[in-house]
Amino acid sequence: MDMPPPVHDDNDNGEQTFIDESDIINEYEIDDEELPNADEEGGSGGEEEFDGVDDSIHIFTGHTGELYTGACSPTDASLVATGGGDDKGFLWRIGQGDWAFELQGHQETVSSLSFSMDGQLIASGSFDGVVKVWDVAKEELKCTLEGPSAGVEWVRWHPKGHLVLAGAEDSSIWMWNADKGGAYLNVFSGHGSKVTCGDFTPDGKTICSGSVDATMKIWNPRNAEIIHDVRGHPYHTEEITCMTISSDSSLVITGSIDGSVHVVNISTGKVVLSLNAHTDSVESAAFEPSSRRDNWRAATGGLDKKLIIWDQHSSPRCICEHEESVTCLLWLAGSRYIATGCLDGKVRIWDSLSGDCAKVLSGHSDAIQSLAASSTGEYLVSVSIDETARVFEIAEFR
Repeated sequence: MDMPPPVHDDNDNGEQTFIDESDIINEYEIDDEELPNADEEGGSGGEEEFDGVDDSIHIFTGHTGELYTGACSPTDASLVATGGGDDKGFLWRIGQGDWAFELQGHQETVSSLSFSMDGQLIASGSFDGVVKVWDVAKEELKCTLEGPSAGVEWVRWHPKGHLVLAGAEDSSIWMWNADKGGAYLNVFSGHGSKVTCGDFTPDGKTICSGSVDATMKIWNPRNAEIIHDVRGHPYHTEEITCMTISSDSSLVITGSIDGSVHVVNISTGKVVLSLNAHTDSVESAAFEPSSRRDNWRAATGGLDKKLIIWDQHSSPRCICEHEESVTCLLWLAGSRYIATGCLDGKVRIWDSLSGDCAKVLSGHSDAIQSLAASSTGEYLVSVSIDETARVFEIAEFR
């Protein structure tokens, strides 16, 4: 092979030292792909918050502000909705970077997105106090739902129809019929402050809601009457931040900024378990999808950098330590794995049986706000205040 010209340098005595062919000990071929770039970690010597590793297979960059909410269609495994601080929502498809449909018309941050159970409609809630319902197939606005006098915190669908439920900053909850031009059906009044979380029970017969007023209310959706008002000792003392309802509609778990977690019997309105292991605000909660009254597991994540896995025996089954606060979590359907999103921009997959971290997914450069999984369980979508949504392959955890 052709040899390069001799290399020379000065030694300690100032004399020139020559290196030629006779000094070669071994020769190795170097693959260019193995050589680090100067801007990769360790290459520049400078500190960066983002380590440059990106495990995502798709990045949606259509937003121009922080992202706060994301949802995956329950019937179309490639269809995703995202919304954020640029006052916009988008429908887009995994693997199809050339298509997006903008959910236009909101005047403030899009705070919540939710697909109807049949996947035909999607509702977008905004801090402008308006909920808009969109026809997914036609890619057009179906109706605009008005009523709240302040921002919409969350939007949910009835499990068996096109009834929309939304909680607002003005302490009210509203319900409309999207199939009848957005006709107003009921307003649920009783909370003393912002309604931070809420949903229909899976059987559709009851509504549960949590508020900054530290109470949870259980409602009759037909007449908007309060069935149970859960408050006071041994319940939360500060703002309720999150809730999750068991698949058999028997139990609801709520978390609070006071660090406490409580399990409530929906039929009686009584606290049946108090789960005390977090040392800071509990930001997210999720039942294992198959959980029932007499056999359940649940996960909670908090600002104390912990994911805690519980069962009906009340003691923590596993405590999974994180490097930064846990902002959101998702129990992957039909599996033993839980995904967490964190302030450090990482998505972590945890084995709920062993408490081990099975995988760390990198790509975001700032805090993750929401997680959603595709209907097939093949993809995980994360949205971040770094203005992007990212898609990760998680088929191995199905």
